[in-house]
Amino acid sequence: MARDILVTSALPYANGSIHLGHLVEYIQTDVWARFQNLFGNRCVYVCADDAHGTPIMLKARAAGIDAEDLIADYGAEHQKDFSDFLIGFDNYYTTHSKENRELSETIFNRLSNAGHITRRTISQAFDEKYGMFLPDRFIQGECPKCGAAEQYGDACEVCGATYQPTELTNPVSVLSGATPVERDSEHYFFQLGQFEDFLHEWTHGEQLQEAITRKLDEWFKAGLKDWDISRDAPYFGFKIPGTLDKYFYVWLDAPIGYMAAFANLCTRRDDLNFDDFWSRNSEAELYHFIGKDIVYFHALFWPAMLEGAGYRTPTGIHAHGFLTVNGEKMSKSRGTFIRARTWLDHLPAEYLRYYFAAKLSGRVEDIDLNLDDFVARINADLIGKYINIASRTANFISKRFNGRLSSELDRPELFQEVAAAREEIAGRFEQRRFAQGIRTIMALADKTNAYVAERAPWQIAREEGRETELQQICTTALNVFAQLTTYLKPILPDTAARAEAFLNVNPLDWSQLDRPLLDHDINQFKPLLKRVDDKTVERMMAASSEDLATKSSEPADNTSESDGTSAEDNTIEIDDFTKIDLRVARVISAEPVEGADRLLKLILDVGPLGQRQVFAGIKSAYDPTELQDRLVSLVANLAPRKMRFGVSQGMVLAAGNRPYLLAPDDGAQPGDPIK
Repeated sequence: MARDILVTSALPYANGSIHLGHLVEYIQTDVWARFQNLFGNRCVYVCADDAHGTPIMLKARAAGIDAEDLIADYGAEHQKDFSDFLIGFDNYYTTHSKENRELSETIFNRLSNAGHITRRTISQAFDEKYGMFLPDRFIQGECPKCGAAEQYGDACEVCGATYQPTELTNPVSVLSGATPVERDSEHYFFQLGQFEDFLHEWTHGEQLQEAITRKLDEWFKAGLKDWDISRDAPYFGFKIPGTLDKYFYVWLDAPIGYMAAFANLCTRRDDLNFDDFWSRNSEAELYHFIGKDIVYFHALFWPAMLEGAGYRTPTGIHAHGFLTVNGEKMSKSRGTFIRARTWLDHLPAEYLRYYFAAKLSGRVEDIDLNLDDFVARINADLIGKYINIASRTANFISKRFNGRLSSELDRPELFQEVAAAREEIAGRFEQRRFAQGIRTIMALADKTNAYVAERAPWQIAREEGRETELQQICTTALNVFAQLTTYLKPILPDTAARAEAFLNVNPLDWSQLDRPLLDHDINQFKPLLKRVDDKTVERMMAASSEDLATKSSEPADNTSESDGTSAEDNTIEIDDFTKIDLRVARVISAEPVEGADRLLKLILDVGPLGQRQVFAGIKSAYDPTELQDRLVSLVANLAPRKMRFGVSQGMVLAAGNRPYLLAPDDGAQPGDPIK
């Protein structure tokens, strides 16, 4: 039975451009939503600009325009960037909307009537120069828990502690640099502690990743505090009903924006009903994709608000880690803080979609955009494996058989093997373990390329009397190409559409994976993707540096983006270790690398995985002539790395100041897994 699913991504703030750190989340969500629809479910994907808060008010004031004009300009820019990155929202809206105002007031009134809202006078930081109370993100000082410097007034990015701005040591105003003074003001508070039992049970269900539940346990241990949900004028946002100068804190109406975006969509879609997805007895599924830096709001405040106001709570909250570039935090000074538009000006969107998907594991871990690895992976996987299947066989069908596929497959068992992988791949995609799914897909592509190489249609084409055989071989390869296209379609939707046009088929979906195209006309094959080269990446990075030289950073009252920062330690989970595929390999040959002091070039026999070329820094310990036939331990699933001397396709394990190889005992065979 088909499932009804509503998914959201965190709302980008409407006072800055989309960058690659944001895109980790939107690409992850989009791939998952597209997969669900291809699999036969009904998955609706909504999002919106987060359009309220002090930063927007101040930026509009500095620019001499209305805040509404500012958020409209950024909204248009965001939608263009998302569209060009093939993010398939069913509705992209704004939190500054009639629907969001009405829903925010409804939820506030329900919480208030149920006794979950209280009022009290508090002391707040006030900037006398600017004549305004300072939001949390406009105060910096030393963390009251760990002493880290330059921390904002709501949470420490080093130790993760949350606190009140007045608790900061040596605070300063981000606006003026002056020391704030304290002034009293009456504020509204949501009494989060009233939901402690509910939240403890909810966070220990199946809604969260284990790492997130452990993090939330720290906050339960510290005690759930009342949450300040109001802000003083001047402020750009929704005024709290019955007040003259109090506004909803942006983090109250921002998540309600998910509901508002869906409510707006319902007015334009007859097949959607708001209550079917948001009522307490809803049977639909609701998932939020977010960065790990905003878990507190989504996994504590948000479900408590929904529970207290009589709405359903999320089926799941999927958190991801930050993005690093070349192993380091995204940096404006190093030119690695890359805007979405800068990437699109130089490189295809689908290449980043594929690379991110090939890194995403479904766990709360950072991913790295290593640009050398990016070039090598795109060229090896998409061009050398996937597209290669069609480019090596399609022209034979067009030129020799007038574009007609045969009525039989040369190797039906290969087709059936690829079709049988759909359950495994679907399971990986469902669990957001895209990297594992892609490894399976590329292994099937490898097997298909090996089949084509074995059957060598280019040789058969030269021999008389083998026309039927030639047609069946190419038909087999192109049918597998169609299957692989279906598997990759959530990640590469534009390429899939071009492949469908070449194959002359209706849009591919999961239900067709075991139905071969036989006695079927295809169109002339044209290159579907192009190789990427280092110079293009270098131009993109240079352009990024030029872009950022003209940009200045601004503080944000709230941030729904993941900006590449991380305060986690170097420990790993058992799941991280089990990702490593260790194999026994036999050295076929070893030779010094000209121009390299430490490297030997090894050609390795890895049994069923074939041969691998690996550059190993073991020259100081070994005479290469002594290594032939020696068994070594190989990390077989390490991404290919393009080096000055060639591509290294794995890593051999060694230890010690002089790197001595870690070798399996005699009796092990090439390709054996190391357990």
